[in-house]
Amino acid sequence: MSLHEEIKAQLKEALKAREEVRLRTVRSILTALTNEAVATGKTPQDMLDDDATLVVIKRLAKQRKDSIEQYEAAGRTDLSEPEKAELIVLEAYLPQMMSQEEIEPVAKAKLAELGVTDKSKMGVAMGVVMKELQGKADGGDVKAVIEKLLS
Repeated sequence: MSLHEEIKAQLKEALKAREEVRLRTVRSILTALTNEAVATGKTPQDMLDDDATLVVIKRLAKQRKDSIEQYEAAGRTDLSEPEKAELIVLEAYLPQMMSQEEIEPVAKAKLAELGVTDKSKMGVAMGVVMKELQGKADGGDVKAVIEKLLS
């Protein structure tokens, strides 16, 4: 069963269990998946492959994180709480991300390979390390590790 099909099945489970947050989140995922299918020239009924599905879910998770950050900066915890609950549901579909401690050896190796020793080449280093860890590490964590290594 593909991830897209699994998410469709989760919709039925959330409906039966009357789980409002999970239902709302799964519906938003399915809407985004349909939009992505149409944007890539497929019909709305077509299923996306697992990689495309994960890209869409990562995008939704990033949107939730940005919203949480902005709501909390504005002191609107009443708006950030539902976003946090949806983010937890979204993260259940994503693979486990690497920690900063796990990223560090890969980043050190790539920095040595490229000969990068100062922050002027940080963009190049970020690109190479992110390509190496594609889908396995959060960009913010990679940036923090590279900044720490170059300072």
